[in-house]
Amino acid sequence: MMLEIQNLNLGYGDIQVLWDINLRMAEKEVVALAGSNGAGKSTLMKGIIGMLKPLSGSIQFFGKEVSALPPSKRVPLGISLVPEGREIFYWMSVEENILMGGYTRADGDGIRKSLDWIYNLFPRLKERRTQQAGTLSGGEQQMCAIARGLMADPKLLLVDELSLGLAPVMVDRLVAAVREIHGTGRISILLVEQDVQTAFELSSRGYIIETGKIVAEDSSQKLLSDNRIREAYLGI
Repeated sequence: MMLEIQNLNLGYGDIQVLWDINLRMAEKEVVALAGSNGAGKSTLMKGIIGMLKPLSGSIQFFGKEVSALPPSKRVPLGISLVPEGREIFYWMSVEENILMGGYTRADGDGIRKSLDWIYNLFPRLKERRTQQAGTLSGGEQQMCAIARGLMADPKLLLVDELSLGLAPVMVDRLVAAVREIHGTGRISILLVEQDVQTAFELSSRGYIIETGKIVAEDSSQKLLSDNRIREAYLGI
């Protein structure tokens, strides 16, 4: 198993947000984590990348316990985060932002190959590579954030809120990019998304999180056909 989370409890100071989270991912999977705003999705992502220290529980990556490791130690292992809200460096150029994702890498040829691949994936970023990142549109900034995450050469890419606040046409482009990333066969994706339809159309399996607890786990197809989930998240 690539990622295995067992009985994970997470919070901020004295405020607990997640309770007894169990989640697993195999290599080459796309797994969706869906739920309403405030359910604890981003908190879990921060826990996986190491921005939050667990109150208790276990996070294993390829059988290695990583719960106590900071992000700087987890990224070289192959875990990379595309954060909610993008968090790009607005005053830096697009290319400088992307290259920041490779700060743990020392393979110059590999970095150049990654950059070429990223520019093939996102031609618009290549066109704007010298442009200040803060002048990009929201969708272009999301492309830049994904590109920065990919520059770390991850085995597991955590994407926190792929489509939030973006126009449908841009969401379609990002969905196509996620499919292409997964199609390389090298990168597994854990996708956090409020848009349940989009999340489960992209993934093979999914989890539903409500008020800090996993309340459902199944194939994405079965979750999409569940009447309770359709009513709660799709308004059907």
